[in-house]
Amino acid sequence: MVIKTHLEQAQEQGVAPWTEIVKELPNLVIYRDKYPVTQGHLLFVPKMVNVSDIGAAMSVALSWGEALKQQGDCDGYNIGINMGPSAGQTVMYPHVHLIPRRTGDTQDPVGGVRGVIPGQANYKNPGYKNPTDK
Repeated sequence: MVIKTHLEQAQEQGVAPWTEIVKELPNLVIYRDKYPVTQGHLLFVPKMVNVSDIGAAMSVALSWGEALKQQGDCDGYNIGINMGPSAGQTVMYPHVHLIPRRTGDTQDPVGGVRGVIPGQANYKNPGYKNPTDK
């Protein structure tokens, strides 16, 4: 009997937004994102779904991002994970995004990942509304 990992199951079901392997490690696989936001957008996909392997994927993404920055391949980077439909997750298998950023790639990068809610990224902007204010 062949036991398949959650990763293999996601790939077989055709729901994985990844096909091109960049590197395989014992507990995760690094892929090029099939729908990249920027050049070099990668996905760090744990082979099994557990807190330890998801955390390892985050850690490897952080190290990879720092290496890209040190090599001059980007000026900065965003790392993120969407967990649950309300957070924008469309592929129901955990995967960590590493999005290399370059100066000028967006008009206003202030707030970075805070941009998931339109108008809320730049808290210095007069249009920002604190959700805790009544």
